[in-house]
Amino acid sequence: MKTALATAAIIVMSAFGAIPALAQQRSPMRMPAGPATLRSTLDTQLTIVEREFEGAADAMPEDKYDFAPTNGDFKGVRTFAQQVKHVATANDRFFGSILGQPPAKAPNYFEQENGPDSIKTKAQIMQYLRESFAEGHKAIASITDANAFERLTNSPTPFLNTRASIAIFACVHANDHYGQMVEYLRDNGIVPPASRNRPLANPAAPPAGK
Repeated sequence: MKTALATAAIIVMSAFGAIPALAQQRSPMRMPAGPATLRSTLDTQLTIVEREFEGAADAMPEDKYDFAPTNGDFKGVRTFAQQVKHVATANDRFFGSILGQPPAKAPNYFEQENGPDSIKTKAQIMQYLRESFAEGHKAIASITDANAFERLTNSPTPFLNTRASIAIFACVHANDHYGQMVEYLRDNGIVPPASRNRPLANPAAPPAGK
């Protein structure tokens, strides 16, 4: 069991890189006290994803929430609002299963994937998102060494059938959509908050002879 827990912790840590480096780029983040555990590692990773994702969601002006890219092959992709709602909906599904809650029933496939159609304004969507991450922290707090790798009967998808695998994938899933939202923001001339005040990754070449 200890080997499995250590392996899972390494997977999560490597998926998102070194925590101190991220903390230095933005306002200081409260780190867990004491030796790292699977639970504290999962919760820290969720906190990192939550900060970056919520920052990106809040950075887009409300009048651009219906934006979807068109410069390229983007037919049928989600709007920015739908990206945010999709992650909030998936969070509810993932973390609800860890807590033993039955999945919410949606009237159609679109709402099953992108959340209730009644959630429309930016304020409503941001609240929906924040509540989903709060549920995530609650779910991770319920994970123990004893139950982390127990097989669940209410898993959201067949390849995720333990609490640890669901919590890890929830972070990966949100980070995937965060990357898509970064493109939406930059298409509108907005630098994602997590990327501000950082050295350029690809600075312009120096003038000839310099």
